Amino acid sequence: MAVFICPHCRERSVDLDGFEGFSSHAPQCRSCGFGFLFQLLEDYYPAPSTGFVVCDRDARVLAVGRGVFELTGFREADLIGRDVATALALSDTAGIELVREWGVRRLGERLAVRTRAGLEKPVVVDLFPAYDDDGGLMLALTAG
Repeated sequence: MAVFICPHCRERSVDLDGFEGFSSHAPQCRSCGFGFLFQLLEDYYPAPSTGFVVCDRDARVLAVGRGVFELTGFREADLIGRDVATALALSDTAGIELVREWGVRRLGERLAVRTRAGLEKPVVVDLFPAYDDDGGLMLALTAG
């Protein structure tokens, strides 16, 4: 049974009827209609202030959920298409590379991001690989 999370509204869903799974249409959130759902191997409960960033297989930003602006000051348009580690000036990229190469999740990485105002801010980052043929990853950023 597949568990999905919406990077925008953080609602979780379980694919019992095949709606989110393999079909002719791209999966989207049943709650808010956001165009990306991210599959998890098990359920995940983010903190209320967690912001999500969805990236492609090359770690370029595809979508930004709620909470990212509040944490970093960057709007979606500032980040789309950019390398996530460069755009957020992450203090360490080893976790991203590990997730991309091995397809494993990394939880509770204590890093720093550089906000739009140029301030360094501590964050806790949870990294999830994409479990589809497209690859990619999702970052969950929480003030730390």
